[in-house]
Amino acid sequence: MFTERVYNFSAGPSMLPVPVLERAAGEIKNHNGSGMSAMEMSHRSKAYQEIFDETKALFRQILSVPDSHEILFMQGGATGQFAAVAMNLIGATGKADYAVTGNFSGLAAKEAKKYGQIHIAADTSAQNHTRIPRQEELALSQDAAYFHYCANNTIYGTEWDYTPQAPCPVVADMSSNILSKSVDVAGHGLIYAGVQKNMAPAGMAAVIIDKSLAGRELPFTPTILSYKTMIDKDSMYNTPPTFNIYMLGLVLQWVKEQGGVRGMEALREERAGLLYDFLDNSRLFKGCAERAARSKMNVTFRTGDPDLDAKFVKEAASRGFVSLGGHRIVGGMRASIYNAMPVEGVRKLVDFMAKFEAENKI
Repeated sequence: MFTERVYNFSAGPSMLPVPVLERAAGEIKNHNGSGMSAMEMSHRSKAYQEIFDETKALFRQILSVPDSHEILFMQGGATGQFAAVAMNLIGATGKADYAVTGNFSGLAAKEAKKYGQIHIAADTSAQNHTRIPRQEELALSQDAAYFHYCANNTIYGTEWDYTPQAPCPVVADMSSNILSKSVDVAGHGLIYAGVQKNMAPAGMAAVIIDKSLAGRELPFTPTILSYKTMIDKDSMYNTPPTFNIYMLGLVLQWVKEQGGVRGMEALREERAGLLYDFLDNSRLFKGCAERAARSKMNVTFRTGDPDLDAKFVKEAASRGFVSLGGHRIVGGMRASIYNAMPVEGVRKLVDFMAKFEAENKI
């Protein structure tokens, strides 16, 4: 049992900024003199509308979302968006292009196949998803309704370092790197992200959509998944995930205080640099992803010996570095270093890794 806070390297749900947790705890029974928690407020009340409006405005400001795009808060997480994207957009031509560069982009493509013809524009499974295809490698269709890619791959530890171009609207799953760096929002028809990694507790997806794409949904699309309906109702067709939105607002305020996206980007470079510099000079630990494709949110590595990997994860956890085990699909180790992870946490992890290496020479 730990008496102090651990360094949580989980891929999600992930750690939240301590100041955000402390503020939420302080307001848990009485938000802003209302005499109740934000969890207890009617979503139709003036008090909650103020929370909602401020959160949405901060989101637009921090990510520089243009007026052409609407911001939605939807239930079902990113997985719900696998279906929503296809049902809302594929009807334009009945076809869509997908780049499969990891597990979740593969699941998104599989889900979309229920609603139209899916063309795989790139597939890195033959390389065990250790790389990201370059623009010239994308086999794009001329009649696709949209092109979908996953900007950061949490399981395999790869990340797109550019915004792909396509002759159709570009759709991005940014669940695990949103708010960590500048985003070309205008260059995307739609961006969606599960909030449980960089933004809020699990249970919601944030959607940024070019309003001109709304209203094209297939006739059997559930109303709750209709982007047009959600735009028309300002994300309140039904009771929205009120506590998630409240927590997102607190996280966005914290991000703004840290210098916004630019501040987050500087911290992500520092965290990733510390960890990758160690891995590149280690005799025991080896990074899994190709250097050009390395994620700065999810760092995957291994020793080459599954038993030694397990020993490392166990010893790390006993010292307060938790959730370092790799995903069950790939094994090894994974350090998720999202926005809320302090640089100090990565420094201490690297120190522990150096000690473990010295004690376990192979």
